[in-house]
Amino acid sequence: MNTALKALQLKARHQVYTLLSGHNLSKLHGEGYDFSELREYQMGDDIRKINWTISAKLGLPYIKELHANRELSVVVAAFMDASLYFGAGNAKQKKLTEVATILGYAAQQNNDLFTGIHYTQAQTHATPPTKQLYHIEQFSQTLYDASVLNTALNYSAAIQDLFKRLHKPSLLFILSDFLEEMDLSLLSQKHEVIAVILRDREEEVPKKLGEVTLSHPQDAKKMDTYFGQRSIDQYLAKLKENDEKLSEHFARYDIRSVKIFTDDEVVSKLVGLFV
Repeated sequence: MNTALKALQLKARHQVYTLLSGHNLSKLHGEGYDFSELREYQMGDDIRKINWTISAKLGLPYIKELHANRELSVVVAAFMDASLYFGAGNAKQKKLTEVATILGYAAQQNNDLFTGIHYTQAQTHATPPTKQLYHIEQFSQTLYDASVLNTALNYSAAIQDLFKRLHKPSLLFILSDFLEEMDLSLLSQKHEVIAVILRDREEEVPKKLGEVTLSHPQDAKKMDTYFGQRSIDQYLAKLKENDEKLSEHFARYDIRSVKIFTDDEVVSKLVGLFV
């Protein structure tokens, strides 16, 4: 195993067993453990249980059933493409790995079922629901090693896949930099969704670079340009518009969120969710 990854996992485990101790993830799951399950309509089902909003989105009839669920399912879904390849030493991808690892260890410590899923352009990788450290650390390594440079993710398709893949209502952490539009309304109908926004500070406070050759992370196309104050102002205006739409989307569908920068201590930001 990569020594840097091992150090990351050891740090994550120490933080969970000390700083996060007492903050059970089940406390983030709203009121108790009674959930509604969404599944495809089958012949003989009561048509009054059809959820027409979700059925319209998916193009198939889905029904909602209430049932008691006494075991918390914690799911970490990472959406990864070239925009993560930013910052010194690929810092955003490493921070995403750290967050996912901490959440995995926290679920294991609380004896909850953990599922890790990550989406890239090349593949979708999922761990089986588990309480074993081995599977959590394998997922951690998969995130750390994922090749994201010069890739572009179809976010809409990935979200549809995630909805169909997760049968059990869950505490669902979505990990992404959220620089692309992501409609989480479908997932929020079935799961308790928490968005973890991963950013590098230079993305939000960019520096003047002057004459520079920029390389697009998704397709490697290069462009010679002058990146001065005007360029910064235009970029920040677009970022502000993106983040305002994001906040409105989260508020509309009761999705909690936390922003974690690459130089943040992860546990201190996650603890804020319990307040």
